[in-house]
Formats: sequence, C-alpha cells, structure tokens
Amino acid sequence: MSGPVLLGVRHHGPGSARAVRAALEAVQPSAVLIEGPPEGDALLPLAAEEGMRPPVALLAHAKDDPGRAAFWPLAAFSPEWVAIRWALERDRPVRFIDLPAAHSLAMARSVEDPSTAAGGQGEPSASQGPALDHDAARLDPVAVLAEAAGYEDAERWWEDVVEHRGAGGDPVRVFEVLGEAMALLRETLGTGSGSQDLVREAHMRQRMRAARREFGTHYAVVCGAWHVPALRERTTAAADRALLSGLPKVRVEMSWVPWTHRRLSRAGGYGAGITSPGWYGHLFAARDRPVERWLTRVAGLLREEDLPVSCAHVIEAVRLAETLAVVRGRPLPGLAETMDAVRAVMCDGSDVPLALVEDRLIVGEVLGEVPEGAPAVPLQRDLTRHQRSLRLKPDAREAELELDLRKDTDGARSRLLHRLRLLGVGWGVPTVPRSGTGTFRETWQVCWQPELSVRVAEAGVWGTTVEAAAGAKAAAEAESAGGLGELTALAELCLLAGLPRALPGVMRALEDRAALAADVGQLAGALPALARSLRYGDVRGTDTKALAEVAAGLARRICVALPSACAGLDADAAAEVRAQIDSVHTALALLADEELRERWAAVLRMLTGRERVPGTVRGRAVRLLLDDGRLGAPKAEALMGLALSPAVSPAEAAGWIEGFLGGGEGGGTLLLHDERLLALMDDWLSRVPAEAFTDVLPLLRRTFAAYGPGVRRSLGELVRREAGPKDADTTAVAGFAPEMDPVRADAVTALVQLLLGEGRAPVREAECART
Repeated sequence: MSGPVLLGVRHHGPGSARAVRAALEAVQPSAVLIEGPPEGDALLPLAAEEGMRPPVALLAHAKDDPGRAAFWPLAAFSPEWVAIRWALERDRPVRFIDLPAAHSLAMARSVEDPSTAAGGQGEPSASQGPALDHDAARLDPVAVLAEAAGYEDAERWWEDVVEHRGAGGDPVRVFEVLGEAMALLRETLGTGSGSQDLVREAHMRQRMRAARREFGTHYAVVCGAWHVPALRERTTAAADRALLSGLPKVRVEMSWVPWTHRRLSRAGGYGAGITSPGWYGHLFAARDRPVERWLTRVAGLLREEDLPVSCAHVIEAVRLAETLAVVRGRPLPGLAETMDAVRAVMCDGSDVPLALVEDRLIVGEVLGEVPEGAPAVPLQRDLTRHQRSLRLKPDAREAELELDLRKDTDGARSRLLHRLRLLGVGWGVPTVPRSGTGTFRETWQVCWQPELSVRVAEAGVWGTTVEAAAGAKAAAEAESAGGLGELTALAELCLLAGLPRALPGVMRALEDRAALAADVGQLAGALPALARSLRYGDVRGTDTKALAEVAAGLARRICVALPSACAGLDADAAAEVRAQIDSVHTALALLADEELRERWAAVLRMLTGRERVPGTVRGRAVRLLLDDGRLGAPKAEALMGLALSPAVSPAEAAGWIEGFLGGGEGGGTLLLHDERLLALMDDWLSRVPAEAFTDVLPLLRRTFAAYGPGVRRSLGELVRREAGPKDADTTAVAGFAPEMDPVRADAVTALVQLLLGEGRAPVREAECART
C-alpha cells in the first residue's frame, strides 16, 4: 500500500459497514483514523468492553454550560463503529480526526444533533456562540447520484448499489469508485456547506499528517464519502493552519451515553439519520436469508397483537416480495417490496397493523447500554446508582409504571421520579391511576430518551446527587417564583419528591407571597395544590403543619373576597369564576377542617340569592350545596323556579341551568331522580321565545353533551312520557310504568335476599323464572 486508504462511507449504512470491515481485513492498516471529535480518543477503549452495547453516542458538552452540547451517534451497523471495534480487537491504534468539539461547540448556535447529510457525521451545534457561516444549503450526495442514475428514491438507489451488494471482488474498489463520484459532484456543485466543511477538512488533513509521521503511510481513514476528495487534495500545512487559526474555543467534557434507534431516524430530527434503522440493523445482523428472517419477525409481532398470521402467510409474503423485486428490476427485495408484501398478505391491505410494524420494527425502540465505569458527571452516576438499586432500568419504549406508596421501594421510586421532574429531567410523567383514586397510588408513563442525558448534565450544576440537586433547585425557584400558584405547585412537588430540607424555604416564600396576594383568582388557584399536598403528606409521613396553616389562611381569605368578586361579571369571567369555585370546593373537601367547610357553605348560600351574581355562578352554588346535603330538595326547586321564571332573561336562565346541571354525569342523574326539577326545566324550555331559543341553545347543548348516551336516552323517555296523551299506555316503555308491579317486586326481593345470604327466604321457581 503506497498511501493511506480512504474509506468514504455513508453514516449508519450496513452495506458500508460490511465493506469497511472487508477492506480493513484486506488492507490490515497499522492505524485507523475516524471522523469524530478528538476529545473522544480517551473514551475509545470503552467500546471494546462487555457492557457497551450500541446504539450509543459520544456526548460533548461545554464544561461551564452543560446545555451547550452535541452528540455523535453510533449504531452496531455504523461503519465508524465497525472500524473502532476492528482496531481495538487487533490492538491497532485508533484516533478521531474531525474538528474538536471545543471549537465546534463554541461556533455553533443552537443545541441539535451534530450530523447532517452523507458527509456530516460530526457537525455539532450548540446554544451559544458565533456559528460557521453556510455559503449554501447542504447537499445530499446520495440523492444527487440517485437522480443521475434514474431513481426517484435515494434510499432505493443506495440499497440496490450498496446494501444489496454481494461479497467478493476487490473490497477497496467500491470506495475508490464512490470517491470518484463525490469528486465529480464537488467539482460540479461545490462544497455545499461552504467554510464549515473547509475548516473541518483542514483539521482532518492536519491529523493525517500527524498520523503519517507516527505510523507512516500504512493507515486507513474512515470518513463521510463527501470528504474523501478534500482529503486526497494536495494542500500545504500552512494553508490548513491558516484556516484553523483564530477559532473560538470552550472547555468541554465528553462521555458515552445510550442512544436509540428512534433517534437515529430522520423522523427524530437527526440530520444524518436514516429512514429505517431497525431494518438496517436487521440487514447487518442477519447471517443469511434476510427477507425470510425479517418477515418472520413481522409475523411474530403481529401474532403478539392477536392478529391471525400463520407460517403460510410468511411463505406467501416471501414469494410476493421476491416477485415484486423481479418485476421492479431490483437485485433483491428491499424494504419497499417486503412491506408491500406484508400489507397485502399479513395485513389484508390495511395500513393500521402496517403502522405498528413501521413503528416497532422498521424504526424500533432499541436502547443502547454504556459500561458502569464510563466517565459521567457525578449526578449521572448517582442517578445510575438509584436506577440500579430501585430496579428502574431506562427503556426507550413507553411503559406504564404503577406505584403503591405504602411500599418502601415504590415510595423511593416515586420520590426519584418527582425529583427528576423538578430538575427538568422528564423520565416519567404522572397520569391518573386506572384502578382507584387513593393517595397511596401513583401511575407514571416512563420513557427514557437520549436527550435526557443532556438534561442530567445541565442539572449537575445544582448538586452531585439527585436529592441535593433537587433541593437546591427548589430553593432557587422559590426565590424567583412569579406567582402564588407557582409557589404552591413547588411546595406540592417538594412534598412529593421528599425534600424536607427545601420545604421550609418554599413555605416562607409562600407565606410572604400569600400575605400580599389580593386577587381571588390567584388565591383560588393556589389552594388546590396545597390541599393535595396535605393529603400526600399524610401518606408519605411528611410534617405538614405549616402547610395546613397556609392553606387555612388562603381559604379564609377566599371566603371573604369571593362574594364581591362575583358581581358584575361577563360570560367569560363568570365561567372562569365557576371553575375556581369548583376547585376551591374540591380542595376544602380534602381539608379536615369543619369550621372552614361551614364558612364556605355560608358563602355559597350568599351567592345563591344575589341578583348581581351571574346565573352560572348562582346555579353552581345551588348544585354544590345540594350535593353536600346542606340544601334541601324543596329549597333547590324553589331557587330553580325563581331562576327560570318569566321575569328572568332566557340567556341568564340558561346560564343558571349550565351552572346547576353542568360538570359531568351528576346533573343528568339529578334530573332522572327528581322529576320535579325536570318538569321545571321542561316548562321553562317550552316558554323560551323563538327569537331567544337560538341564543340559549349552545349553552344547553354544551350542558347536555356532557351526559352519557344512557342518561340522555332516559331523560328523553321521561320527557316523552310526560308529553304524551294522558290515557296512553305508558307501560310500553320498560322501567317507566305508572305503578309498581307487586308480584315482580316480591320475586326480586326474595331473590336478592337469597343472593345476600340473609336467611333462606322461600323463593318459588315460577317467580324466579319470571324475574
């Protein structure tokens, strides 16, 4: 070999990866140079450790600003990863030669993935600092070559030319041909990214000169095919040094982090991504018969979803895929042919199960792993320790996690997830439990994404452990909180996260802010979070005396200020106040303070009789009192009769009905069980003038739309029975006979007694049969 071998690749291409491995085996270079940040050289030996499982990524972030970060992802089928493993397994030196992350992070403008098209594996960007100028939009060399070859789809051309290329022949020749094509493209179309690529390529040439001095000319370079012509170009060291002089620089730290196949896809926003990482991973790993093995995996997935897929389906799908490849003039069936076969044979032409295959297999949810000894920020190491001790393994697939807070392990898991939420690391999102609503149960949707590694690095400025960092951030947010609602939410989160040291500071800020707050809306918005916190405190064993005092103070101030705040409101403001009344009523129900509840009931009674209070608020107050048993049914009927009297405008009356009957199924059930209220409403509705009916219809429709179909149907039957002729046979409607049938009632009573085990009441067979 008279000079270095330049292996131009397409990043994350299994065909390129196999070709690189074959070329390295044939050439046996003394060293391997790879496109990537040189700061990662010290981390390369970790790639050979047993605990390293791709996909993984090199994470570089500014030491003084962890939010300024970039990734260099690598999959098992990435040519760079194959070259790294080849060199490490044979004890050959391996180096990164791209522009250092210290420069690229300083020059980039926004945090995003570092890679773009076929030649841009290491092109990070950051949140601050001047950026390298782009003279032209980046070109996609693969798309240009595909178009020149007469292909409309660049991915299909690449599969036909590279991915489906069989073994044999000169393994280096394919790279020479691809390099010649890129040289012609650069000569015809220019560099595409202007000075950004020129600077990077100048640094690569400088590293190649250093490698020549250290290893001679017997080395190999693995880089994006787009850069190969520039690395072959004869330039002087002085000219390259001139391009690199004066570049800004920041101190950086690097580490390996797990990555996912989903984030390797273009749909995930990755500039150099591929459309089908799961498919490419299968092509690289399959020993033989890749189509047959792939369709078998598809069949297994569909069977897991209870779809009737048999071995015969797989055999027929393989035949169809091969036939489609022949008809379309392709050397082997590609992803398009296999998925067309899956749609036709296994999915009965439906795109619904096909979408599942695309999500689970073509893209996939594979999450890589990094050895425990890999360098990481202290906060990340503490988080890893908690994940291991609590058996909370990060997973790229979204999963539901149910926790019973009465158990020590589940309680610790809950605290960890809440602390991470406070730190901005959204590993889990709390949801409403499906089984039970007690405060001892929590349900989370958990999903680990690679970007969370950056969030962990950013949160490292608050402390070296998860608990210390969460407490420090809570204290800082308490000082800078802009409103009372933010402080109450923060206090609630501190209780959920188990941060007793941070809670006193939050409570002091909350007391000071509550003393100055005069807006009823702010007070009402703050109380529910405090009430929930008191309940959570009971379950978690947290001392909440100070919290209870603040909550009681807020409730008293709401009781004093609410009546005057309800006067003279327009429709939108009235709806907002109604929602606030609901939230305060629910919060007070959680507080074990009967004196506060009595005071609140007195405020609601006051609202029911004030004419200046909007109808929706007055109706809601009547409904809340009625539900709590603090207002009798006759009194509620009297208030409803006044609200629906002819002297009240239709719009105001409709608002009263919305307030009284709105809020879910309860209003409809109330009408079903109290036909006097239904008759009052029916009578009012029949008296609404035609010109006003159109105005009140949206309010009524919104109210009754919240009821379930069964409730609406039952209400309709009741109204129809009342509106029908008096001598009509109403018994035709099941369940609405004018009088009780004693024989049937006796049979039901005896049978219920028997079922409940209350003695052995005699039950005649005929009665049971009739029942």
